[in-house]
Amino acid sequence: MTSPAPPYRTQLGPLLVRHRLARGWSQRRTAAELCAAAGVATLSRHEVSRWERQRRVPGGFWLGWLAVVLDVPPMVLAEAAARTRRTGPPAAGGSGRRGATAVRPAGRAGGRAGPRPGGTTRGGGARAAANR
Repeated sequence: MTSPAPPYRTQLGPLLVRHRLARGWSQRRTAAELCAAAGVATLSRHEVSRWERQRRVPGGFWLGWLAVVLDVPPMVLAEAAARTRRTGPPAAGGSGRRGATAVRPAGRAGGRAGPRPGGTTRGGGARAAANR
């Protein structure tokens, strides 16, 4: 039987899970506590789940508030986040998404193609509107 990795070698996802569960919190409660502390109402339990599964790595803003809310030294979280970024996401195993290999920092997703307000698509712009 193997013992759990020492805290200084742990990636961010397992570290967040361990500290969240030590408080008896759900992902929803963790998101609510983060929103209340940061004064931002846009974080959902889905983002907390992505961080724990290492599909995304929170940026400095959320790492700072995670340190406050979970009572973890900021440097421990920063080092775990850096380690997670270096090693990438865990091997795909039941994530349900094909090709989900890149760990992206939290925040707005860029480069999305598809419908936009006004019925245009990215790259089509005025040219697409003129051809109507």
